[in-house]
Amino acid sequence: MLLIGIILLTFILMEGVAWWMHKYIMHGLFWNLHEDHHTKSHKHDSVFELNDSFFIFFSIIAILSFGSWSLYGWTISLGIGLGVTLYGAVYFFVHDLFIHQRIKVLTHTKNPYLLALRRAHKMHHKHLGKHDGECFGMLWVPMKYYKQYAKSKQLQQQA
Repeated sequence: MLLIGIILLTFILMEGVAWWMHKYIMHGLFWNLHEDHHTKSHKHDSVFELNDSFFIFFSIIAILSFGSWSLYGWTISLGIGLGVTLYGAVYFFVHDLFIHQRIKVLTHTKNPYLLALRRAHKMHHKHLGKHDGECFGMLWVPMKYYKQYAKSKQLQQQA
């Protein structure tokens, strides 16, 4: 039960870590690696962007956690490693597959959460520059995007 709690806590905390990294590191010191993700007109020679290199940071955290678990048997290390890895898998599915459609999945969803999530991320990408961004998180969606979805659905029903 302790292990599951550590995994869940780590997963939840990763949203805050990802938000902070996105706002202050990706849109700050390492904008040069993140910029290609915001440029609409760029052409990729491959499916990868420079932005994809940020996974290395989180992979190192997971690898070190698994390593300390294997060396010392620390349950907390295993839980952190699994929580970070789980968040990374969800991030890949939600951000790369669902939102950016690197592979076409859930293209016709009616799920309010997923639609609000997609809208929030679209608003983040509305800002092509380093500054004046919004919605830096991945899974937490501000209420205003649910309200926008509800309003647009209401307008569609009236039409």
